[in-house]
Amino acid sequence: MTKTQAEDLPHYDIFILGGGINGAGIARDAVGRGYTVCLCEAGDFAGGTSSASTKLIHGGLRYLEYYEFRLVREALKEREVLWRMAPHIIHALRFVLPYHKGLRPAWMLRLGLFMYDHLGGRKLLPATTTVNLATGPLGKPLKPLFTKGFEYSDCWVEDARLVVLNLIDAQEKGADIRARTRVLKARRNGDKGWLIETENAFGQRETVSAAMIVNATGPWVDLVLQQVFGQNDARHVRLVRGSHIVVPRKYDHDRAYIFQNSDGRIIFSIPYEEDFTLIGTTDVDQGSELGKPEISREEIEYLCDAASEYFSDPVRPEDIVWTYSGVRPLYDDGASKAQEATRDYVLKTDGAENEPALLNIFGGKITTYRRLAESAMEKIAQSIGRKGKEWTANSTLPGGDFAVPEFDTVVRNFHREFPFVPQDVMRRFVRLYGTRTGMILQDVIKIEDLGRDFGAGMYEAEIRYLVAHEWAREATDVLYRRTKRGLHMSEDQRADVAAFMKTL
Repeated sequence: MTKTQAEDLPHYDIFILGGGINGAGIARDAVGRGYTVCLCEAGDFAGGTSSASTKLIHGGLRYLEYYEFRLVREALKEREVLWRMAPHIIHALRFVLPYHKGLRPAWMLRLGLFMYDHLGGRKLLPATTTVNLATGPLGKPLKPLFTKGFEYSDCWVEDARLVVLNLIDAQEKGADIRARTRVLKARRNGDKGWLIETENAFGQRETVSAAMIVNATGPWVDLVLQQVFGQNDARHVRLVRGSHIVVPRKYDHDRAYIFQNSDGRIIFSIPYEEDFTLIGTTDVDQGSELGKPEISREEIEYLCDAASEYFSDPVRPEDIVWTYSGVRPLYDDGASKAQEATRDYVLKTDGAENEPALLNIFGGKITTYRRLAESAMEKIAQSIGRKGKEWTANSTLPGGDFAVPEFDTVVRNFHREFPFVPQDVMRRFVRLYGTRTGMILQDVIKIEDLGRDFGAGMYEAEIRYLVAHEWAREATDVLYRRTKRGLHMSEDQRADVAAFMKTL
């Protein structure tokens, strides 16, 4: 390629590989500061780890045992920041921690929860309380031996939607966001930047240039370093699989449980999608296999046994209606056990002083993605110059332009305007799309205008919106990432959605 040809290529300040939460957060932050940005994701956005979490915005209570105080404090502070940014997809959730004789002593639990309440500048979330499990609804699902517990606060998040909303905002601010686009090769063009060869889902190839590259490919970070950048000896992350099971709803109240296990780990039991209970997660070394991760028989047994230790009605493998697994790319700090590996993030810049930089993102968690992005922006400023200032802490994500206490008011206002939409459907719309629910309902004056109901309140108009505005292309994108309606639908109904999407 000649110098003139290189100069004619599309050029960006920052080229980001990876459309998970870290790549999405960096893209949004960067374009908001005035950088030109291109982000490419080989598959669907949040198609990997970022849609396979336990769906929590949390400080990480158990990380205190591993002295990860900086990470816990940062995560605790972020809970309310993110809640204010996206009060439609994030909401407060109370957790019940039963005291289990023979495991962590009560004084240790109280001390940990006291630190949890005070490390992060909590303002909106309620404080920890002691609860009597011998009476009342919180102890009813549990075995009689659990008579005392503690109740504390964290937040719930629609994880895949958090990714997509960051990308929508980045695109609307001017970023070039490309789904289903692989990066084949990247090479330095002297001191002038990078040349990057891409290929989209239709086999069309394009070469672009960038002053700097950010490798935010999560579990694939080392593989990308090897295949795209030729760093054959790249070994930076420990791949740890976390698996979850979903069973019919185990109890009627709206609290989650955090259960201690005899191996020192914990699992969560969380109300999920109205009709179900989500139980997870595991911590199992994945090895180098990076296909679609799947739960093992041993993990199923582990989760069922751990939950059955507490629930009076045991959790059996035959109860399971759905499972999902994700691979966490934990920075390899040499920890002997998967559950002991650090959950903190590590950012490393590759390149000599006069070479264009490559910033690699190792580790991280959904709760701290925004702070990770700010840390990445500091590295980027050092490499290609500073633009703009920190801005995301007081921002809102698309659809989240209302105050935290106003969620029910937003639902009522939309229902007043569109009274023919079933109340449960309207509430679900607002929980997923916030004030952008109006984009689905534009030109709708009667229920028939929503088009076909494929089942479980999944109307044609919602699918068309997701295809037009949220990069959805396949039924899985709609049924299990942008929404979770697939859990509520029959096999035939899911097949009908897939057939319909092929016509769009």
